[in-house]
Amino acid sequence: MCAPTSTCAVVLAAGSGSRFIGSSHKLLALIDGRAIYRHALNAVRAAGFEHVIVVTGAVDLDLDDWVISIHNPWWANGQATSLQCGIATADALGVDAVVVGLADQPFITTEAWVRVASSTDPIAVATYEGVRANPVRLHRSVWSDLPSEGDHGARSLMSTLPELVGEVACTGSPADIDTMEDLQQWNSSTNSP
Repeated sequence: MCAPTSTCAVVLAAGSGSRFIGSSHKLLALIDGRAIYRHALNAVRAAGFEHVIVVTGAVDLDLDDWVISIHNPWWANGQATSLQCGIATADALGVDAVVVGLADQPFITTEAWVRVASSTDPIAVATYEGVRANPVRLHRSVWSDLPSEGDHGARSLMSTLPELVGEVACTGSPADIDTMEDLQQWNSSTNSP
């Protein structure tokens, strides 16, 4: 099971992680001996996307050759600017759709990436036990409607164009690592996904 070739992945990894009070940026913190962003990238790579775009900003990440790394110089202006960087790169690649996820969500499964990528809805959103979360597929036809500023991505678009949204039931966990407490919870042996 692989992602369609006309679709690429966009992983947003540009934020400051300001709520994480640790010795390093949250994306560099370790879960099971690996940096948080590495967990997310491993799932994306296994999904078989022809192109994987990673939008960076506040922290430099050690990215492999198979990644298209894009630095967002406006990352401090909110997530919408990072999404726009990813969309612009996808547009230049000539793909029909993107599947967007966050680098601080290490428990999104490869299956979730593939299932969302395989949807034919203009906007497809993963659901976990009925709750919407990432990743989200955005067809080229809705790219011009995405926000260009602020700290939000496709959520506002989904609320204004609900008739274009399809839900895709997924397994795994959409939990993100925002605080040191989140990291400690997931690193405890009783809370492994």
